[in-house]
Amino acid sequence: MAVPRNRSSRNRKGNRRSHHHILAKPLTACANCKNSILPFHICASCGHYKGRNYGKTEATASS
Repeated sequence: MAVPRNRSSRNRKGNRRSHHHILAKPLTACANCKNSILPFHICASCGHYKGRNYGKTEATASS
């Protein structure tokens, strides 16, 4: 098993993990109702996607 020869400083450890931060999910506006939705997903409030109506989604229908 590999054992570190010397202790890593906080700075070196932080620089190595600098790209591990959490990014916010990108949101777009629905073309029909202007609610925030994830890109390439059916709108949960009105059920539209790419100008077509696919009906209410199951998440909205149950609530």
